[in-house]
Amino acid sequence: MATYLDLALVVVSIALIAVILLQSREAGLGGLGGGADLGGAGYRVRRGIEKVLFNVTIILSAIFFILALLTVTLAG
Repeated sequence: MATYLDLALVVVSIALIAVILLQSREAGLGGLGGGADLGGAGYRVRRGIEKVLFNVTIILSAIFFILALLTVTLAG
């Protein structure tokens, strides 16, 4: 059972990394150093693929958290 949880954790973590990299590639390098353009700083409406990537990131993060808790619980 623990082997399957570890494998699922690895797969989910790779998928989460891929989705986050897709989001950062879409956003560009403008906010990489912490700065943003003054007109675009603040709330922005997500549309299309940006909204899908955002929702997938939240879902994968929740799955990763649950799997990590289950792995630690079963290992202890």
